[in-house]
Amino acid sequence: MRGRRIVARATAAATATVLVAAGLAVTGGTAVAHGGGYSALIQRASYGVPHITARDFASLGYGVGYAQAEDNICLIAEQLVTVNGQRSRWFGADTDNVASDLFHQKAIDDRAAERWLVGRRDGLSAPSDEVRDQMRGFAAGYNAYLRGARKKINDPACAGQEWVRPVTELDLWRANRARMVRASSGALADGIVAATPPGADGSDAKVSAPRAEAVVTARDGAPAGVGSNAYGLGRRATTSGAGMLLANPHFPWDGDERFYRMRLKVPGRYDVEGAALIGDPLVEIGHNGKIAWSHTVSTARRFVWHRLTLVPGDPTSYRYDGRTRKMTARTVTVRTPAGPISRTLHDTHFGPVVVVPGRFDWTTDTAYAITDVNATNNRALDGWLAMGRARSVGELRSVLDRRQFLPWVNVIAADRHGRALYADHSVVPRVTDSLAAACIPAPFQNLYATSGQAVLDGSRSACELGRDRDAAVPGILGPANLPTLVRDDYVTNSNDSYWLANPARPLVGYPRIVGDERTVRSLRTRLGVHQVRQRLAGTDGLPGRGFTTGRLWDVTLGNRAYGGELVRDDLVRLCEAQPTATASDGTTVDLTAACAALRGWDLRVDLDSRGSHVFTEFARAGGLRFADPFDPAAPLTTPNRLAVDDPRVRTALADAVKLLGGIPLDARLGDIQSEPRGTERIPIHGGWPEAGVFNMIINQVQPGVGYPKVRHGTSYLMAVELGRDGPSGRQLLTYSQSANPNSPWYADQTRLYSAKGWDTIKFTKRQLRADPNLVTYRVGERRR
Repeated sequence: MRGRRIVARATAAATATVLVAAGLAVTGGTAVAHGGGYSALIQRASYGVPHITARDFASLGYGVGYAQAEDNICLIAEQLVTVNGQRSRWFGADTDNVASDLFHQKAIDDRAAERWLVGRRDGLSAPSDEVRDQMRGFAAGYNAYLRGARKKINDPACAGQEWVRPVTELDLWRANRARMVRASSGALADGIVAATPPGADGSDAKVSAPRAEAVVTARDGAPAGVGSNAYGLGRRATTSGAGMLLANPHFPWDGDERFYRMRLKVPGRYDVEGAALIGDPLVEIGHNGKIAWSHTVSTARRFVWHRLTLVPGDPTSYRYDGRTRKMTARTVTVRTPAGPISRTLHDTHFGPVVVVPGRFDWTTDTAYAITDVNATNNRALDGWLAMGRARSVGELRSVLDRRQFLPWVNVIAADRHGRALYADHSVVPRVTDSLAAACIPAPFQNLYATSGQAVLDGSRSACELGRDRDAAVPGILGPANLPTLVRDDYVTNSNDSYWLANPARPLVGYPRIVGDERTVRSLRTRLGVHQVRQRLAGTDGLPGRGFTTGRLWDVTLGNRAYGGELVRDDLVRLCEAQPTATASDGTTVDLTAACAALRGWDLRVDLDSRGSHVFTEFARAGGLRFADPFDPAAPLTTPNRLAVDDPRVRTALADAVKLLGGIPLDARLGDIQSEPRGTERIPIHGGWPEAGVFNMIINQVQPGVGYPKVRHGTSYLMAVELGRDGPSGRQLLTYSQSANPNSPWYADQTRLYSAKGWDTIKFTKRQLRADPNLVTYRVGERRR
């Protein structure tokens, strides 16, 4: 194989040391285990992407843990600090760290992760042996790398730090559980920690829970800071007639929620290429030889509120079916540099008590508890394992129906037969229309109708969640109550609800807790559908009709700003007719330069686009106000006319000009929007969804400078076709494989993204062997 050799660099030296010290013979690139053990072949392709092959799932996990530690040991180590409730100890006792530690320490005290592992190992009652082996192997591989490299870690984020320590399997399960509850109790963590009964310690001091408040005020259940686009293309949408998939998740560019590209194989049992969140042992977005899938964040809610009627004179007891129940009080203690901090937290048989000041207060009469249906979702890793083994859309749908494991995401998929699937088969509390009508008190009916948040009467057992006959576990909606669509043309989602997964077949009639119907769609959703329709009609300016993977890539990174397409000309006319406006702070602003910049703008957010930032900040300031109403009969084209008579439009433009003070209003986007990599500033294209941009890039403007750092947005990109000769196409990790500035894979894919380039799919032997940068080595050890 061209380019194959045993690695001869720092990490390779560590590898060889591990193999020899563990009693493994290393011969010609092959590690032979004596008496059983872990053994994994790692083939590093271009951009540092590991292709890992092992004889069993324990060894596969070992290879994944080792490779991820090589590239991102600091991110994984910090994640483990978090889930073990030790952020305050190591990173300072600020408010956020203390709240995080108390939340995670409570889960530790409750033995929440340990309880996940009790039960029949069928992947439904409790994790299977295959997944347990994978987690055990991951821990062993991570620890093997750490043993060999502890004194050689060259990532300044954690080099020489005491908090980088060996990992246990239990640590990994705690991290997995934390990811499951990210959109539910995890998002409400500060509200759980702030929940104090009235009069406690002789005080009714006000508390704050800003993150919990953000959850309550959000229009749906999507976790803050994440999103995604995805297309599933069937035979009638592709030039070859094979299925095709676009994966375009929008996730943070820093921290442990970065994706990691990898290809994993246990011959005859599992073979998947794609990406997973760092610290996870299995591919979560990707493809095998016959089917590809992606995820977008779902609108469904993951928890329900229960309004508790408290016992007079005892705010920690509540009435239930005419009887009194006592809350469970637990004092949780965390370590900080200044000494321990303790807080007494309260639980009910529904779940923890939560306080959101001004919205869900704990008074002498009333308190609110939540039921988090992902708190017991120990099925996810087995579910993703089963997804990776599916051979068709039909089989994938059966996996979703049986396992119901996805914590807060939709599935968009396509197979080699040219079938495409959309499904929101995520874990959703069982709030049916009848339960909502009977059990949501009148003051909360509007909250449910507008946001999907259900506040149930907590005084009656009749208002418990119950069980659907077809549900995998009690308390969640079964498959019959969840939206699914299979097509041979296309399905799409950009974080709006299921309603218009394909506008030719609207999905309607589902419980409100899953999402809204017949309501205005985001500009990103509308553009996403328009792009597919225009490509199929050949009216998008690209050659031909239908999709190839190249055309899919071009469409995704076309960087259209749909909001600008709708209103820019009217905005310029308004601006030129009235070239001064009053900003929100009362100052008068000259709009002349903004008018000229907008007139010259190419309506895109490419590196060469001039003036796009003016429109971005105008939209973010609330300037995109429409004169025409939304029409549910024309949801993709309404509203579409700028409300030129609304004074708030001109105010928003004035605010944008003030905010951009010191930045040329006609600047090229590539000159003011970037991502730092060491001393290098890499120009970044893409933009905010408020402007109607499909290729989402979120950052904050720095006055006089521009947008010097990406916060989150387009992260893993994959355009894959499931052809007769195997999968083919393009893929890319925008922020690169490693967060270590001393890694060779710290900036290479970021530069590639800047140039709208790509890496190729490397699933077949021929594809992998053709990589000129392929490097091969083995890792392993005798199993203890």
